[in-house]
Amino acid sequence: MTRIDDLPLANLAVSADDDGIATVTLNRAAKRNALDSETVEELVTIFSALPRSGVRAVVLRAEGTHFCAGLDLVEHFKEDRTAADFMHLCLRWHEAFNKMEYSGVPIIAALKGAVVGGGLELASAAHIRVADQSTYFALPEGQRGLFTGGGATIRVADLVGKARMIDMMLTGRIYKGEEALAVGLCQYLVEDSEAKAMDLARAAAENPPLSNFAICSAISHMQNMSALDAAYAEAVVAGVVNTQKDARGRLEAFANKTAARVRPE
Repeated sequence: MTRIDDLPLANLAVSADDDGIATVTLNRAAKRNALDSETVEELVTIFSALPRSGVRAVVLRAEGTHFCAGLDLVEHFKEDRTAADFMHLCLRWHEAFNKMEYSGVPIIAALKGAVVGGGLELASAAHIRVADQSTYFALPEGQRGLFTGGGATIRVADLVGKARMIDMMLTGRIYKGEEALAVGLCQYLVEDSEAKAMDLARAAAENPPLSNFAICSAISHMQNMSALDAAYAEAVVAGVVNTQKDARGRLEAFANKTAARVRPE
């Protein structure tokens, strides 16, 4: 297993508790947690290591009042990158976010303040997004003469639909509160997003790891397949997961009517 305590990090922090819940913190509050190239490399490092570390779920949070303001535009301006340079930077963003989405470990993002541009791309790579009342979502690339480069055309469009994403980019439209929840930018809207994210992480961590691995990787892979190929892949994954040893006791409890029932509170 990889020791996450030994990871060389400057802009992110990571820790894990005794229950196997890891907390990853964006730690550039003075920059509204904007993603510079170093931070993107640290995201690649962390989310390469976490699936091999034995953690059972991850809470992604941020220091300060904002989750993430997106691409570090000051760095981008100063670097005066070539097209090839920026293309390679985007590929590192994709590397980081793919490692999150396909990790097999549940990642719950605790959102607040700005979830803007690349910050929304980062949040959309998590498996569950929890917003608080201060959270707002935007893709202001059009107004800044830019275009998304970290997967928004894949993940954000999948969340809200092509038409809404185009509207956000063309007009700078901002979503927050109940409207953001209704269009799918977050799954929960609460007073304390970090507390709720931790509760959700602990609930997910109670599942067998193999079940979580399938939920947090296979579904995304199947979305990339034809319907016929996805049906075949689903059957194969179900064959492996639904016959795992860790499920036997849970199935026995259901058969004996001692398992908790699925019912609304």
